Amino acid sequence: MTVSVGDMIPDLELAATGDEAQIRLRDLIGQKVVLYFYPKDNTPGCTQEGQDFAALEDEFRAHGARILGISRDTVRKHENFRSKYGFGFTLLADVDEAACGAFDVIREKNMYGKKVRGIERSTFLFDSEGRLAREWRKTKVDGHAAEVLKAVKAL
Repeated sequence: MTVSVGDMIPDLELAATGDEAQIRLRDLIGQKVVLYFYPKDNTPGCTQEGQDFAALEDEFRAHGARILGISRDTVRKHENFRSKYGFGFTLLADVDEAACGAFDVIREKNMYGKKVRGIERSTFLFDSEGRLAREWRKTKVDGHAAEVLKAVKAL
């Protein structure tokens, strides 16, 4: 089942960077949650997207929102990526693709003439009651974090 606008945040538990080790998404009810899925750590677009969210993190927090980045990379890779760029927010490792499946973000892509399965850059905004309020699919990095912040402020 794919999560759609109006649905509750899925009851998934994912390995996390930082002090938490594991985050259960349902435990985040009570705060606004921005889940952004990105293809891979340390790639130009994903690095820029992370930096854009990091630059606005204080504003997201001021409006009661928590940012979580998700990719299929391991926690170890996430820790290095997070440390290298100074991201204050948590990154979640979805190595078994449970979250990717729940949000239907895995797509077949064409990479240098070869077909590969990868994450389609997507963002999901949950309200403080745990319901999906907005979704952005096939997002472009430029200006995206600011657009998500605008939506958070409107909730």
